[in-house]
Amino acid sequence: MAVDTGLFIAITLIYLVAVIGLGYLGYRRTKGDDDYMVAGRSVHPVVLALSYGATFISTSAIIGFGGVAAQLGMGMIWLTVLNIGLGIFIAFVIFGKKTRKIGSKLGAVTFPDLMGKCYQSPFMRYAAGLVIVVAMPLYTAAILIGGAQFITSTLQIPYTTALIAFAAIVALYVVLGGLLAVMYTDALQGGIMLIGMTILLVLTYIQLGGVIEAHTALAAMSDLVPQGLAAGGMTGWASMPALGSSIWLTMVTTLVLGVGIGVLAQPQLVVRFMTVRDSRALNRAVLVGGPFILMMTGVAFTVGALTNVYFYKTQGVIALAAATEGNVDTIIPNFINASMPDLFVVIFMLALLAAAMSTLSSLFHVMGTSLGFDVMRRTGSKGASMRLIQVATVVMIVASVVIAFIMPGSIIARATAMFMGLCASAFLPAYAHAMYSSRPSLFAAKVSLIIGAVVWFLWTAFVHIKESATLGLSNLIFGVPAILPAPWQDVDPLVIALPLSLAALMVGLVLDRHRVSVEEEGPTGAA
Repeated sequence: MAVDTGLFIAITLIYLVAVIGLGYLGYRRTKGDDDYMVAGRSVHPVVLALSYGATFISTSAIIGFGGVAAQLGMGMIWLTVLNIGLGIFIAFVIFGKKTRKIGSKLGAVTFPDLMGKCYQSPFMRYAAGLVIVVAMPLYTAAILIGGAQFITSTLQIPYTTALIAFAAIVALYVVLGGLLAVMYTDALQGGIMLIGMTILLVLTYIQLGGVIEAHTALAAMSDLVPQGLAAGGMTGWASMPALGSSIWLTMVTTLVLGVGIGVLAQPQLVVRFMTVRDSRALNRAVLVGGPFILMMTGVAFTVGALTNVYFYKTQGVIALAAATEGNVDTIIPNFINASMPDLFVVIFMLALLAAAMSTLSSLFHVMGTSLGFDVMRRTGSKGASMRLIQVATVVMIVASVVIAFIMPGSIIARATAMFMGLCASAFLPAYAHAMYSSRPSLFAAKVSLIIGAVVWFLWTAFVHIKESATLGLSNLIFGVPAILPAPWQDVDPLVIALPLSLAALMVGLVLDRHRVSVEEEGPTGAA
C-alpha cells in the first residue's frame, strides 16, 4: 500500500526543515575541535539521553530485531532487560562517569584517542581506530538497508534511489556540523521515535482486540511453528526455545548477549559520555534513557511477535510466511503498511527514518573521526584537521553505501550483533582496565585487544555457521562450512572471544608486574 503522496510530502518537509535547522544550529555553534568532536563538553542531560538512546536504537532494533521477534518469539524481551541493565545503568553509572572524568582530564575527543591517551600508546589509538574503520561499515550498511527497505515498501520507489538519497541527507549535516549537529538532531529524532513507537503499541493492541486477547492468541499459536523451527528448538512465539537448542543458543548468545553486552564498548556511545559537563548530568540522563530504551526495544520485540497473530487472522499465515521472499527484515514494514491508517504509516515512517538517521549520523561521525583523526593523523600532532576528517567521513559513507548494496537479505539483526560482539571482545576488557586502574598496563591491553579481535574473527570465519557458511573461508580451506560440530556452530563468537580477551588481560597483568618486579630488583636480585 502506498501512502497518500500529499500527506507524506507535507509531513516529511516539516521534518526535514526541523532536521536541517538543528543541523545548521550545530554547524553555527561549532567553533573548534571540541565542538566538532565532543559537542563542546556541555550537552544537556536530556539531549544526551535522547541522543544516546536514538543512537543505540535504530532500524536494526525496530526492523531487524522486530523481524527476528516475529520469527522466534517473545524471548527477545530478555534483550530489553540487558539493554536497560547494562546499556543504560551500568554504562552510565559504572563506565560513563569514569569516561567523562578521564576523557576531560586527558583532553580525549574520540574513543581511540581515549584509549591511546590512557595507555600513552599510539598503538592503542591506531588499533582501536582500525577496528572501527574496518568493521563499522558493516553495521552502518545494515542501518542503511533497514531505512531504505521501509522507504521502498512505503513509497514504492526504487531501492537504489531510497538508499542513496537516505545516505546523502544524513551525510550533509554530519560532515558540516560535527557532533553538535548530530546530537541536536538526535534529540529531535529520539522524540519522534518515542511518539511513533507508543502509537504503534496502542494501535497494535487495538487491532488485535486488547492486550490479554492478543497475547492469549499468540500463546495459542504454538502448534503453527514451522517444522524447521520446531526441529531447532522453538516451542512457540510466547515462550523461550528449548534450553540448549540451536535456536536457544542463537537467541541467547548472539542476539541477547551479543547486543546486550556489546553495547558497553560501542565507540559511538562511549564518546557521548565525554559530551557533558559533570557526573550529575549522567545521573539525570539515566532517568530519561531507561524509559526510552524500554519503549523502543520493548515495543519492537512485542509488536514483532504479535504480527503473527495479525497475519494469521487476516491472511491465514504466520508472519514469516507473509514476509517478502522470506526476508524477516520486511515483516515489520509489511505489517505497518497492511494494518495501520495512512496517517500513522507516515508518522511511523518518520519515526523509522529518525531511528536510522540518528544512528547513521553517529556512525558516520565516528568512522570519519576514527579514520581522519585517529588513523591518518601523525603521531605527536596535537590538533585535528577538520578538512581531513570531513574527507575521511565522506570516504567511509561511500564505503558503507557500497557494502549495503552487496549485503544479503535478513542481515540487519545479525550485522548489528556481529559489530557489537566484536567491539566487546576487542575493547571491553582493555577499556574497563583503563577506566579503573591508576597505572593501566599497556602490555596487558595490547594482548587483550589482539586476542579478543583475532579469536572473534576466527570463530566467525570457521565455526559460527551463520557467518562461516556465508564467508566460505572454512569451506575453501577445510572443505566444510564449519570446522566444529553442533552445538558449537550456534555459539556466538562473543561467548568465546570475550572470556579469552579478559583472560589475556589478566595473564598480561601478571606477566607485566613480574617484568616490572624483576627490573626493579636488578640483575643481581638486590632491591
